[in-house]
Amino acid sequence: MVRKKSSLILCGAFLFVVWNALLLLYLWGRPPSLGEAGGGAEPGGKEEWGGDHGARANLAGEVIRLAEEVEAELETQKKLLKQIESHRSLWAQRKDLGKRAMDDGGADKQQKHPEKQPPGPQVPPKDPLDKKDQIQAEHSQELNPAPDPDQKAVSIQAQPVLNNELETTVTSPQTVIPILVIACDRVTVRRSLDRLIQYRPSAKLFPIIVSQDCGHAETVRVIGSYGDQVTHIRQPDLSDIRVRPEHRKFQGYYKISRHYRWALNQVFNTFSHSTVVIVEDDLEVAPDFFEYFRALYPVLRADPSLWCVSAWNDNGRDALVDPGKAELLYRTDFFPGLGWMLLKDLWDELEPKWPSAFWDDWMRQPEQRRDRSCVRPEVSRTITFGRKGVSLGQFFDQYLRYIKLNGEFVPFTKQDLSHLVKEQYDARFVKEVYGAPLVRVEDLLQGSTLTGTGPFRVQYSSRDSFKVLARNLGVMDDLKSGVPRTGYRGVVSFLHRGRRVFLSPPEGWTKYDVSWS
Repeated sequence: MVRKKSSLILCGAFLFVVWNALLLLYLWGRPPSLGEAGGGAEPGGKEEWGGDHGARANLAGEVIRLAEEVEAELETQKKLLKQIESHRSLWAQRKDLGKRAMDDGGADKQQKHPEKQPPGPQVPPKDPLDKKDQIQAEHSQELNPAPDPDQKAVSIQAQPVLNNELETTVTSPQTVIPILVIACDRVTVRRSLDRLIQYRPSAKLFPIIVSQDCGHAETVRVIGSYGDQVTHIRQPDLSDIRVRPEHRKFQGYYKISRHYRWALNQVFNTFSHSTVVIVEDDLEVAPDFFEYFRALYPVLRADPSLWCVSAWNDNGRDALVDPGKAELLYRTDFFPGLGWMLLKDLWDELEPKWPSAFWDDWMRQPEQRRDRSCVRPEVSRTITFGRKGVSLGQFFDQYLRYIKLNGEFVPFTKQDLSHLVKEQYDARFVKEVYGAPLVRVEDLLQGSTLTGTGPFRVQYSSRDSFKVLARNLGVMDDLKSGVPRTGYRGVVSFLHRGRRVFLSPPEGWTKYDVSWS
């Protein structure tokens, strides 16, 4: 509609110019009226134009008359031009507002009985604000007619990134950030959904879309019991996937990758959202889970060196994090997953080459990561309770069951998060890491010769030395495409017996060695 209006305005301006040109030609070329004294002779008559003094006088009068007519006509056309300009400005504003609306929120469509609908994309409902939201909104209007200060955008002045000046603001109160729950055959999805519904501040701004694979009937009933609090969509293709004989035991990983691709296409292409937070059916979220992603959404949009925001800390065990500093956020080169946000632009990049299996390790390859980073917290905003699954409990007993879930609400939307932008972050990070005293791992393990809470630095120089040091200090020792878990510029940050420790490569680090995997 905006394009049609813009075309009409341009067409009107063109006709205006042509009309004025024709009008001037007509006025200058037309002969004087017969009723006027001393009208000039027709060609071939007895008197020619300018043939005598009277003719000259008549010519002067005619010129004055034409000038007056042109002046009047130009005044009229000036008014028309002002009208055209005002309409063009109005439509430009509407076009800009429409574009922002498409960027900030997807089209929410109504779906009534999800458990009775056939497989295929179902559009999430336009959830009205729940009763609690309505009461809060009415109370806010009564006490404060101006916008709620909690909802006002907090400016984050960011440093230039890739020669572009960035100015990021906390996401508008009207930004819709859907939560996509990937489900299959776990009836314990109820635990995940209960917490999401309990903590979300608005059903309208954080619609929950549950995408189910497997067709498990009992899980269908559990999801259906939530009614219009969630939108239930079902993967239509439940067939087995043809794989190499040696990969038959990995059939589940192939189906998961297929399901992710289908579900993300529904969110971005069918529901037309501009971003999404993905959780799986075995994740429980923290009280400030929604606050965390709402605050970091504009940072992700503004900094092209970031490609995701994750709620997960791979080294987030109770003894390795500082629960008193739940507000701490970090950049990491390792893709964490387990509750993460991406933008549609990234999906448009990844979807055409999406892998047939093992999508998370595929994301960690340099061809996909492309030197981009994620944001992760000091204390995790998700924990996993799903020991059973296609991974057969890998890492669960040794690491995952001990991850600490944040219990303190941090008002991230009221904080300045510009320090996460790459240029600011890197300068401070390198100075802090390599300004810390270099110590031996034995000093940390014994602790008798060290004073204070750090930070201290322990240095590795090879893949094997990293693994030995990581095991001794209690952090995860595996690497993916040469990147250690939670690592940034090769540095792993954690607490050890109450002291901040940086497990780092030598100063002057430049890149990861993929052969270390």
